[in-house]
Amino acid sequence: MSFTGWFILFLVVQLIHFLGTWKLYEKAGRQAWEAAIPVYNAVVLLGIIKRPKSWVILLFIPIVNLIMFPVFWIETCRSFGFKSTKDTLLVILTLGFYIFYINYGTEATYRKDRSLEPPKGVGEWISSIAFAVIAATIVHNYFIRPYVIPSSSLEKTLLIGDYLFVSKFHYGARVPMSTVALPMIHDTIPLVKSKSYVFSDNYEERNTSFANKFQLPYLRLPGLTSIKRNDIVVFGQPADTLRDMNDLKPDRTYYKPIDKKLNLVKRCVGIAGDSLEIRDGYVFINGKRSILPPNAKPQWYHIIDTEGQKFSDAALLRYNVRFAEAYTTRDGKYLLNLTDAEAAKIAKNPIVKSVTKKLDPKYKYDPELFPQSPLHRWNIDNFGPIYIPKQGATVELNKETLPLYKRIIREYEKNDLTFINDDIYINGRKTNTYTFKQDYYWMMGDNRQNSLDARRWGYVPFDHVIGKPIMVWFSKDNETGRIRWERIFMTVTNGESKSYFWIGILCAGLVLFFVFKPNKKKA
Repeated sequence: MSFTGWFILFLVVQLIHFLGTWKLYEKAGRQAWEAAIPVYNAVVLLGIIKRPKSWVILLFIPIVNLIMFPVFWIETCRSFGFKSTKDTLLVILTLGFYIFYINYGTEATYRKDRSLEPPKGVGEWISSIAFAVIAATIVHNYFIRPYVIPSSSLEKTLLIGDYLFVSKFHYGARVPMSTVALPMIHDTIPLVKSKSYVFSDNYEERNTSFANKFQLPYLRLPGLTSIKRNDIVVFGQPADTLRDMNDLKPDRTYYKPIDKKLNLVKRCVGIAGDSLEIRDGYVFINGKRSILPPNAKPQWYHIIDTEGQKFSDAALLRYNVRFAEAYTTRDGKYLLNLTDAEAAKIAKNPIVKSVTKKLDPKYKYDPELFPQSPLHRWNIDNFGPIYIPKQGATVELNKETLPLYKRIIREYEKNDLTFINDDIYINGRKTNTYTFKQDYYWMMGDNRQNSLDARRWGYVPFDHVIGKPIMVWFSKDNETGRIRWERIFMTVTNGESKSYFWIGILCAGLVLFFVFKPNKKKA
């Protein structure tokens, strides 16, 4: 739904609110017209129900407002003496329309001095849980959210089993687009395995389904910084069509809203406006080989010839070999995933006769790579050159460039792109150029030959960017079950990462102490 559509819906809600509450405003000693003024009516109502006026802000925070609306309904009922469990259920089940009955069908009396303490027992628990969920949802959506590393894409920098804190405010928090969704649950409800949001995932119904009308337009709060080249970034996989990320062979493709696409973490090796090329596995930006930060550990498969002699497991660990990515070829050679430094080190072992980096030669064509066109015959080790679109930049459209940009034009920037013979039409107008509406980025894993990244699905639009990892707060080796204590509370930076283990433990202990400290009984 557009901003205009949302504004109209906002006015409709205001009208419903006025019709359902104006008599209650009068009974509380206020004027009826005060129930009709948007925003002001909420401030006045908060005074009537004796709650902080700052709560009005919560009504305009997506997802959080889904929790706050029932709170307002219940508090309004209780302020006029309708405080039984039946009243609470009725106002929730009727989506607040029970207040119409109280307004027109009863002689409700305003309880100016009602107790604001929640009912003991279940009521107290529900109140506590509701506000805990509200606080956690605000933090989750706008400040910090947790993320776990599921794959080896950034192995040797970020490990499988690392649990991260991801900052939403570095690049600016993206306002949730799916407004009808469960708080703090990404796309699938655990155990029941159903969607956690209201949205039609049928591609053909993407613009017509009523369920899709509840999507907010893209909006991002101002950030502290822009994405720098070689930053590690969390983002939504732009070409995600999976119903469940653990089911790679779904029954059909699933069309998903931007904020519910599969979250990935990669290194941004190219920013908007860059020209990127991969030559024999190395990234070149604007014609120069990219200089990676010290913490980056790019790795490739190497063939290690020992003429049949074996490494012990201890020896392989000394060379930082990950056993899940270590193989033996048919002719008895080792195939190991190593950085250049590790390959140079293992080459000095007396039993090693040769070390050869395993690369696909230039012009070997992998048809599954972006842009999936025989006009661009690339592979994962030799790719491009390719231009990374920048907002406001204009490119020429022709038979060669269209495969690169057609998904941007159609899907990411919502244009109608058609062809009549060799002519190109965008939104009904014949053209041979296109000007981009936002910035794009090129995201790749440091595990160069074992990473599903931009080489498969292309550019990442800025509106798909989620945040910046800032700290590993927990880490566990999924193969051995060992907790990696040395990585807990370790920073994630482009410089030297540091562990703040004892400071983190102290802070966590203080938080737990203040949350669970026993209350002193009054004498």
